[in-house]
Amino acid sequence: MHEVYRQEKKYLMTLVDMQKLSDLLDSVMIQDQNNRTLGYRIRSLYFDTIDEKDYLDKIEGIELRRKIRLRIYDPAADFAMLEMKQKEGSYQKKRSLRISRQDAQEMARGRYDSLLGYSDPFAAECYGLMHRQCYRPRTIVEYRRKAYMAKENKIRVTLDRGIRATETRFELFDSELNMYPVLDHFNGVCEVKYNGFLLSYIKSFVNTVDRSELAVSKYCLARKAIMKFGF
Repeated sequence: MHEVYRQEKKYLMTLVDMQKLSDLLDSVMIQDQNNRTLGYRIRSLYFDTIDEKDYLDKIEGIELRRKIRLRIYDPAADFAMLEMKQKEGSYQKKRSLRISRQDAQEMARGRYDSLLGYSDPFAAECYGLMHRQCYRPRTIVEYRRKAYMAKENKIRVTLDRGIRATETRFELFDSELNMYPVLDHFNGVCEVKYNGFLLSYIKSFVNTVDRSELAVSKYCLARKAIMKFGF
């Protein structure tokens, strides 16, 4: 199990401003080794309770809340990352565990018994929580990400575009999922993540572009899009 503890800020910005920021960051930060011209693909399957507690906790600004998801970077991959993000004050704690493709497919069908086959206590914790509170697969979200890193304070800036989602099928490894756009084609999401404080020169670069702070996650954006447009 891998654990990360940090602060996160999310911003909505146009793709033009996102490219401007990318050009600035190229001069001061290290690109993620997986970056390509438009970044790399991320696909996440989010789970929630029957009464959508995690979604509503986020919308209502509950101080202590969580998200549980499976994440992959390639539909052909033989594994997925089981992740839990927990909001604790101004910090986010993220724990993750690599599980097999077969076990991830079982989870996508709402069956979690395979987690009992892992020795890591985090797997047992997820199993107990998801059974006790009746978690079910809810939404798949996919996008392209370009990421930058700085060693100081574990700073990471990510630029996400082409955000799409679906709630009709939960086949996480299907390369041909039919998804709808969550944002229009001219906007994306910038996330700034750091431990402790954000270095002033990186903060100044982010402040040079026009952006508005987002109070919701991509999961919430996807859920809102469904409610608004009736996908």
